[in-house]
Amino acid sequence: MSDDTAWELAEGIPQVEDQFIQQYLQGRNALIAEEQKRRHDAVFRKSMSPIAARACKIVSQIRAREQRELWSQGLDGEDEIIYPGVMFHHAKGRMEKTNLWKIVEKMPKGSLLHAHMDAMFDIDFLIDQAFSTPGIHISAPKPLLTSEDYETAPVSFQFSSQSTTADNKPVIWTDGYESSSLIPIKTAASTFPQGGEDGFRKWLTRRCMLLPEHAYKYHDGVDAIWKVFMGTFPIINSILMYEPIFRACFRRMLGQLAADGIRYVEFRVVFLFQFRTEGKDEPEYDYIKFFDVFEEEIQRFKKTEEGKRFYAARIIWAGLRRTSNQDIVQTMNECIISKHEFPDLICGFDMVGQEDAGRPLVDLVPLLFWFRKTCMEEGVDIPFFFHAGECLGDGDETDHNLFDAILLGTRRIGHGFSLYKHPLLIDLVKEKKILVECCPISNEILRLANSIKSHPLPALLSRGVSVSLCNDDPAILGHGRNGLTHDYWQAIQGLQNVDLAGAAMMVQNSILWSCFEDQSATEWKREVGDGILGEGLKANRLQEWWSDFDKFCEWVVLEFAEFDDDD
Repeated sequence: MSDDTAWELAEGIPQVEDQFIQQYLQGRNALIAEEQKRRHDAVFRKSMSPIAARACKIVSQIRAREQRELWSQGLDGEDEIIYPGVMFHHAKGRMEKTNLWKIVEKMPKGSLLHAHMDAMFDIDFLIDQAFSTPGIHISAPKPLLTSEDYETAPVSFQFSSQSTTADNKPVIWTDGYESSSLIPIKTAASTFPQGGEDGFRKWLTRRCMLLPEHAYKYHDGVDAIWKVFMGTFPIINSILMYEPIFRACFRRMLGQLAADGIRYVEFRVVFLFQFRTEGKDEPEYDYIKFFDVFEEEIQRFKKTEEGKRFYAARIIWAGLRRTSNQDIVQTMNECIISKHEFPDLICGFDMVGQEDAGRPLVDLVPLLFWFRKTCMEEGVDIPFFFHAGECLGDGDETDHNLFDAILLGTRRIGHGFSLYKHPLLIDLVKEKKILVECCPISNEILRLANSIKSHPLPALLSRGVSVSLCNDDPAILGHGRNGLTHDYWQAIQGLQNVDLAGAAMMVQNSILWSCFEDQSATEWKREVGDGILGEGLKANRLQEWWSDFDKFCEWVVLEFAEFDDDD
C-alpha cells in the first residue's frame, strides 16, 4: 500500500473501487453513452463493418499519439504557437507531414458541395499561365505609386491582340501612366520597382490571396478582412476568364479534386465576369461559350485515367446580395435562359457575398417569389441552396437569414455558422432534412472562429444535424492545394468527438445531399430519407462509396498495423 493510499484511507476518502463510486462511474458512462446516441453519426457507427471499426480505432490512436508528440510543444523553439486544434495557418506546414494527414488524404471524400469556383484555382499556376499565354496585359484606372496603391488600388488583366510593346508607353508604376491603358504583363513585371519579375509575382500573389497576417488580425474584425477578401476576386477573374487560361486551370483543378478522393462537385459561380474566347479582344455578350468550354473540359477530363471515376460537376448560379433589384432580376433571367440551354449544368440558385454588408433574404423575398413563379412558367426547376447564418450575430437581420432560408425551401444551408443559437431552427432543419454545408477553415480565416476548437460544428453534430465539410475558397484562403483534406484533418485532429467514423458520416451526407440530377422537392426528400436503401442514383453512389470506404479501411489496418490492438 502506498503512502498516499494509506493517508486517504486514514482520512476516510472513498476509493475508486468502492461500490458506490463504481455505481457513480457506471451512471456517468451510461449518461455519456445516451448522449452519443443522439449524435449525427450514431446510426453510421452501428452499420460499420468490422474492418471499418478497426480502422476507426487505429486512427483515433494515431491522433492521440500525434496530439501528445507533435502538438503539445513546439519543435522550433518555445515561441512556436502549437497545440491540438491550433489555427490553420499555424498548423498547415506541420499537419501535412503527419500520419493523420496521410490517412485523411487517402480517404474517399464523396462530394464537394460548397465551393466558389473562382476562388479554387491554384494562384501560382494561374499567374504562370498569365505569363505564358500570349497577349495578356495589365491595366489600372491610375498609376500605382504608393504603398497603399500597391495594396488596394484596382488592377485588372485582359487579353489584347494589339501589342503595345513598341509604343514605349509609360508603365503602370510611373507618374506618366495613362489611365486604363494596356501594358504587356512581361513589360509591367520587368519594370516592377520592387524586385522586377520576381517581385511582381509576389505582389500579384499577395493581391490574389489572404495571407496569414491578414487572418491573424482578429482585432480588425470581420468587415476588415472581408474588404481584403472581396478585392481578390476581380483580379483573379480578369486573368482566369480568358479561354486558354481557364481551360488549363480548370483541367488542373479537376485533377486535384479527383486526386483528393472527390467524385462530384457543385461550384457556386457569380456571373458578372467577362469571358473572352481565344484570340478575341471583345468579351462574349452572354455565357454560352463559357458553358461550352466548362462542359467540354469536364467530358474531356472524365475520359482521362485520373478522371475515369469522376461523376460530374454542376453549377449553382449565384447573384450578389448587395446589388439592386434590377441587377438581381437580370441575373435570375440569365440563370433561367442558361438552364434551358444547359439543363445538366445548372442545378440551383443562391445569393452570395458578405451577409453582414449585403441585403438580408427578407428584403429579397419578392424577387425570390418572382423567380420561383417564372421558373414554373418556363418549365424549369431551379432549387434554392442559400448561404445563411455566416455571421456572428444573434437575433439581428443577418442572423435571421436562417429563418428565411428555411421558409423559402432551401435544400441546404451554406455555412449556417449561427444556427447553433437557434434550438427551434435546429429542429426544423432536422425535420425538413436540410444539410448544413460547413466550412471550418473559411470561417476561421474570415474571423468567425479563432480555430476549430471554437467552431460551432460540434454543437451541430451533437444535436444530430446533418453536415458536410466544404472548403469554400481554398486558393484565396491559402490551402495551397484543392480538395477537402485540410478541412477534414482539422476536424478530426481538433475535435475529440469527430473521429474517422464521424468524418465518414459527413462524407456520406455530402453524397446524399448532392444534386446529381434534377429532382422535385418530393423526390429529393424521398431519396434523402431512403439513403442507401433507396433505388435512385444517390443510393447507387452511396453503395459505391461504401465499397471504396471499406477498401480504404483495409489499407489503414494494413498500413498502420502497429497501432492495431486487435493484432
